[in-house]
Amino acid sequence: MSRLADLAAAGAIDRGWADVLAPAEPALVAAEAFAAADAAAGHVVLPAPDLVLRAFRIPFASVRVVVVGQDPYPTPGHPIGLAFAVERHVRPLPRSLGNIYRERFDDLGLPPAAHGDLSAWTDRGVLLLNRDLTVRAGAAGSHAGRGWEVVTGRAVAALAERGGPLVAILWGRRAQTLGAALLPQVARVESAHPSPLSARNGFFGSRPFSRTNALLEQQGARGLDWSLPEAD
Repeated sequence: MSRLADLAAAGAIDRGWADVLAPAEPALVAAEAFAAADAAAGHVVLPAPDLVLRAFRIPFASVRVVVVGQDPYPTPGHPIGLAFAVERHVRPLPRSLGNIYRERFDDLGLPPAAHGDLSAWTDRGVLLLNRDLTVRAGAAGSHAGRGWEVVTGRAVAALAERGGPLVAILWGRRAQTLGAALLPQVARVESAHPSPLSARNGFFGSRPFSRTNALLEQQGARGLDWSLPEAD
């Protein structure tokens, strides 16, 4: 049985994703091997192995919005396999996520959540996908070019082939390299990354949430509920 089929059988990823990611399986295996070797060499690799592919637990058929970031947070305890999200108990929140909440308030009037659990968004059809799916602790971008880009590029291309309703939110230059995979038929919202290093260079004021909803409505779908519940 293939690696992807094994993952789907174990419930680690959606079976729909296992099918469409098949052309990228060699790159997936290579990226996982690199991450394992990095860990064996004594480095802390994030997120935990069982969370690396968590983004692909959302059913392929249900994705309406794909949010693409760069790579996982390089801070131990932060990355959980969903781009920009952290566990509900994590304090303080990562600054990128704080900036996302600030822009959401400016855009939609929704007050910042006290936590960083974005799973309510995934339940509503948002794929929270980093360009690379692993990173060495304290070293942003350290697992770039090791195969993850092939996997995530294939994921986005598969969504483009599937068709809408679909909107891609691409934050940062590395996320925007997926533009070619999206092809002209996929609506997208692009801006600077919400990182404190770049948020003031085009992320603040970009209104990604309302723009995404407008694009969904243009495709005959309802806009997304971007709220986050405070209680479990």
